[in-house]
Order: sequence, then C-alpha cells, then structure tokens
Amino acid sequence: MRYFITLSYDGTAYHGWQVQPHSISVQETLQHALSTVLRQPIEVVGAGRTDTGVHARMMVAHFDFGEVDCAQLRYKLNKLLPSDIAIQKVEPVAEDCHARFSATSRTYHYFIHVEKNPFRRAYSWQVYGRLDFDRMNEAAKLLLEYEDFTSFSKVNTDVKTNLCQVTEACWEELEPGVWRFTITANRFLRNMVRAIVGTLVEVGRGKLTVEGFRKVIEEKNRCSAGESVPGHALFLVDIKY
Repeated sequence: MRYFITLSYDGTAYHGWQVQPHSISVQETLQHALSTVLRQPIEVVGAGRTDTGVHARMMVAHFDFGEVDCAQLRYKLNKLLPSDIAIQKVEPVAEDCHARFSATSRTYHYFIHVEKNPFRRAYSWQVYGRLDFDRMNEAAKLLLEYEDFTSFSKVNTDVKTNLCQVTEACWEELEPGVWRFTITANRFLRNMVRAIVGTLVEVGRGKLTVEGFRKVIEEKNRCSAGESVPGHALFLVDIKY
C-alpha cells in the first residue's frame, strides 16, 4: 500500500530535504524514524527539495508498506522525531499517487523586514535601505508571462527542463515594515525562488528597471539575475494535488 505523510519542519538544523552524503537532512531523519517504527528499511519520496535552512509549513512525502494504523503511526513518529519536525497526517492513497509527480502546484512564502527586530531574524531577512515594493510587484507580474526560468535556476542540475508555469507572484505588507512574497507554480527549479527574490530586490533598490527584469528572464542566463537571498526566510507553505 502507498501512504502520504503530511509534515512540517524548521529547516534551520538541516542541509535541506534531500539525503546528503555527509550532512543531516529532513528526508534522512524521517526515513530513520519510519524504519525504526515499522522495523524495516523505509524510503520516502518528497514533493520537492528544499535547500539548506529552508522551512516547510507543509511538505508531503510518500512511502510503500503493508497495512498500518495511520493514527498510531503518526503518534509514534511524532514521539520519535526531533522537535523541529512534526507529522500532521498519515493517510493511504492510490498506488499510482506520487508525492512529487502528482502535485499540481506548490506555493512558497519569503519574508522580509526593514527594521532590526531580534524576534524576526530567524525566519525573515532584514533588508537595509528603502525598497519600492510597488515596482517590485510590477516586475513580479512579468513572471506570469513566461515559462522558461533558466535565469533563476542553479546551474548544472539534473532536471530535463527549466519550464515552469507561475500562476501567482506578489508582495504583500503584513504590518508596517514587514513584507511577504508569495509565489505559486506547478513546479520550481533549484534555487529559483531565492534567485527571483534577490533579483526583485534589485528592482526595489532601483538597480534594475522593470524592463530590465524582463530582460533578465529572456536572457535565460543565471549570471544575468541577482544574487540568491538567504534560505532562512523561505517557507514551502502549500502543495495541491
């Protein structure tokens, strides 16, 4: 039988979702807990890969096993897993359901604050100087007009295509000086959200025009885009199937 696990995690202590040769990852930690509870080696497949330090309010992974009591499995996993990983749900799904390939959309949030705040520093990026968020929103709308996001992809990845369908991209002020970027797409490339945010910040600082942002997209060259912003302010928040 196939099961979906819905979980959340604080990515601060992990080198991303995916298993790494010499570093601790969320996937490895979850697999170890599952294997311990179910008393046999278990591999899980996640809905995507989050980078080092990136968080997830919602991640979905699947694994295959015989019949289990889902409520009991959830309880035992939460007892065994560290406090920075929490299981919300374990549920049986159809055999052909795939945590990654069956997903139709994913949504990320990125948080920025403009005033020093010791209580935001762990989950938001402090930006110095004034940003023009109206202009940043104008540039963000351009993302919905394109499908090839090579300019915002980490180079030398193993993906077969850099095509993505972005359906939402906007900045919203949550309270004075605190902003959230929301972006939704059917799929994301490695480092894509952080590179987009970094390039939009250049627009906000006046270093890049809105049309310049369009040119960055069209050049399909990572060197044309801005620097990637820190991962600690990025959250995977929703996955739809």
